[in-house]
Amino acid sequence: MCGRFTQAYTWSEIVAALKLLGAPPSNMQPHYNVAPTEMVDVIVDRGAGRELVSMRWGLIPPFWRPDPKAPDKPFSWATFNARSEEVETKGSFKGAWRAKRRCIIPASGFYEWTGEKKDRQPHYFTRSDGALIGLAGLWDRWRDPKTGEDTLSCTILIHQPSRWMSQFHDRMPAILEERDFDAWLSGAAGREVLQPAPENVLREWSVSKRVSSTKDKADDAGLIDPV
Repeated sequence: MCGRFTQAYTWSEIVAALKLLGAPPSNMQPHYNVAPTEMVDVIVDRGAGRELVSMRWGLIPPFWRPDPKAPDKPFSWATFNARSEEVETKGSFKGAWRAKRRCIIPASGFYEWTGEKKDRQPHYFTRSDGALIGLAGLWDRWRDPKTGEDTLSCTILIHQPSRWMSQFHDRMPAILEERDFDAWLSGAAGREVLQPAPENVLREWSVSKRVSSTKDKADDAGLIDPV
């Protein structure tokens, strides 16, 4: 799975890596500990070229409706990851898949954990070549029936790990190569491009356990320092 990741880049770096259109966001800040339900940078192409938009991480399917008995209770389904083998059939994701609402979630790196539950060791993964990681994703639009306001949200696709990655986790995020970016965003490419990254694509090192905290969540550059 992919439950935490980083988006720590400048506008010029992401433009160069993903050939984006448009002006830079006014409040772009690095994030070293992005968690589900937070707002993230997402790349889409809605016909005019690649653009960066902000979306909730954790896809809210259009059919979801609040509980009438608890109308203020927020959406709480665990939809921040979608198994690639289920996207064509699982209710939460099949609408976005069939509508070809594809996206790329740019990441500087991502975290996984090993060890016992009470003393898990976080590991940080980046590309070996230093480039940004293009994570394959889906996005959708949910309209609040009460206010009529739209919420854009996304999910990161995951699949079986490479042999190297399997020592850390039994799943890994789907990493796209640049040659597949356009076909993925347009919907021309399907699950055939969602393959485990080759053994030499990623590198790893152990990092501070501060990244694991949920009570006082840290979000500083020291989180990715090797320990």
